[in-house]
Amino acid sequence: MALPDIKEKWTHKINEVTIGATKEQGGTREKTVTVGGQTTLPFLDFEGSIPNKPVIAGYVSDIVPEWSEVILNGIGNEVNSPVEWAQKNVAEFGADLISIKLLGADPNGKNASPAECAKVIEGILKAVKVPLIIWGCGDDEKDSLVLQECAQAAAGENCLIGSAKESNYRTIVALCKANKHKIISEAPVDINIGKQVNILLQDDGFDLNNVVMFQTTAALGYGFDYVYTISERARIAGLKGDKLMALAQICDVGGEVYRVKEAITDEDILPGWGALEKRGPLWEAVCAGNYLQAGADILIMAHPVAIKNIQNTITKMFS
Repeated sequence: MALPDIKEKWTHKINEVTIGATKEQGGTREKTVTVGGQTTLPFLDFEGSIPNKPVIAGYVSDIVPEWSEVILNGIGNEVNSPVEWAQKNVAEFGADLISIKLLGADPNGKNASPAECAKVIEGILKAVKVPLIIWGCGDDEKDSLVLQECAQAAAGENCLIGSAKESNYRTIVALCKANKHKIISEAPVDINIGKQVNILLQDDGFDLNNVVMFQTTAALGYGFDYVYTISERARIAGLKGDKLMALAQICDVGGEVYRVKEAITDEDILPGWGALEKRGPLWEAVCAGNYLQAGADILIMAHPVAIKNIQNTITKMFS
């Protein structure tokens, strides 16, 4: 008796998105990065096509993040210079892209000007030749000014700009159209709001083929399972034919993991948890590895040990 065919049959595919522009394409990058294009769930290549592997974007900030010294030391003194940090991410850590967060623009912090932020972007563009992901500081009013200046500084480079929300999508659409960039659409771990933001982008004339979804990111142990479920549901909906959900996805693992005590607190305060030098990167790697299973196409990561771990995972899963 013949065994039944138990393979899933998906009817649609995830949008394919290319980030970065070479000289021939009007930019200065030496390579571009393409994600998406799947016709099946993560790693199940016996059920469909996975034309593009997940990629790692090296975390960079324009100011030193409020992380444990143990974690910062694992990255190196380069954390004091966004340009040098970006270079190390590419040359030593093997990052496919650079994700730069302009935390220094925060009005409640350094309050760096849009011009200062744009100079950081210009410096990174000159120092590395991989594509860039550019984020503001999270303050919508300030980011509307900062991202406008930075988008102009990187005009034609086909960067990924973050992020468009219900509160600011028109501004982000305008600056990305004017300067030829892609958009990150953000929703607060809510599949319906995520769909609504994508509708707003589409209604404002922005092609969803140029959008990457961001359902925010939770660190392991801090709502991780809920975010995982939302990401997985979005991927399944896209494969079933929901065009508003058929987008590549990004997770900011490094930006979230090093905000939780388990990844930043020394063993003398958390006895029995093991040395922080190992625990921090492991927390990041386990979190990232699980998001790969949920459908993440771009993982933003910080610690070189965690990055290496996930690079090995991706290589093994696709070998």
